[in-house]
Amino acid sequence: MDTLNGMRAFTRVVDEGSFTAAARSLGLPKSTVSRHVAALEDRLGVRLLHRTTRSLRPTDVGQAYYARAAAILADVEEAEQAVTHMQSTPRGRLRVTAGVSFGTGYLGTIIAGFLERYPDVEAEAVLTDRYVDLIGEGFDVALRAGSLDDSSLIARRLGSARVCLVGSPDYLARRGTPKVPSDLRGHECIRYSLSRTGGSWTLRDEAVPVKGRLTLDNGELILDAAIRGIGLARLPTFICGAAIQKGDLVTVLDEHLPQAGGVYAVYPHNRHLSAKVRAFVDHAVESCKPVAPWDALS
Repeated sequence: MDTLNGMRAFTRVVDEGSFTAAARSLGLPKSTVSRHVAALEDRLGVRLLHRTTRSLRPTDVGQAYYARAAAILADVEEAEQAVTHMQSTPRGRLRVTAGVSFGTGYLGTIIAGFLERYPDVEAEAVLTDRYVDLIGEGFDVALRAGSLDDSSLIARRLGSARVCLVGSPDYLARRGTPKVPSDLRGHECIRYSLSRTGGSWTLRDEAVPVKGRLTLDNGELILDAAIRGIGLARLPTFICGAAIQKGDLVTVLDEHLPQAGGVYAVYPHNRHLSAKVRAFVDHAVESCKPVAPWDALS
C-alpha cells in the first residue's frame, strides 16, 4: 500500500468531515478514498475513524495519528516544493493557533490581510488558552505572549505584553486602592486557573499570594468580572487596554509591576522554512508596525 496516499486520504477525510467531501477535494472517486483509509487501518491494525450513518469522527488513536500524519504530509509538500522551485510562492494550508483573548481581538485582522495578499493559501485558526505542541498537533505557527521556554521554536516579536493590575472605580471605592504589594492579601483577586504561578501574582520584586472567590480560565471573562467590580485582576494590555482608556478600569501598583514581556509569532525550527510560514510571520510582523495595536492602547 502507498502509505502517503493513505495518509492523504485519511487526513482529508478528517479535515472535510466525510468521504464524499474528501473525494471531491482530492479529485478521486469516493471508493478510492475509502479503500486507501481501510488499507491504512489494516496496515496499522487499529480503527482510525468512528463511522455511523449520521457522523464520522476520528478515534482517540486516529486523532493522535492525524496530528503526526498532517505534519509528515506538510514536510513532504515542502520537500516537493523545494525540488520543483515552488518554494518562492506561498501556497497550501496554514494552521495557526493563538490564545482565545488575543486571537479574538487581533488574529482575525492579521489572517484576513494575509489571505488577501496570498490567494493560493488557505488558513485554519484554532484559539485555545492551553499550551499547544506545534509539531505534535500539526500547527505551523503560534502567536504567544509572555516568556518563551521552548528552545526548539523560533520567535519573531510582534509587540509588547505589558501586564497591569486593574480594578473598577466602584470596586476601589468600596475596598480601597492597594498602595503596596502586601495590600493585595486583603483584596478579592480574580485568579486565572491556567497560570503557571498558581495562587500568587508576580510583581517586580516578589510573588504575592492572592485569594478570591472567583477563578476563571479565560482572559475575557476575567476582564468582564473586573469591570463588574467583582475584584482586582491581573491582565495584559491587549485584553484590558481599551477598558483602561474608557475609564472602566483603573490601574494600581504600577511602579511594582515587572517589565513588559512580548507577543511573538513562533514556529518550529526547520532548516527549509516553507514559503507560507515565512510569508505569514513576515505579514504578522508588518501588521504590527510601527506600533502594535494593543500597544497603542497602553
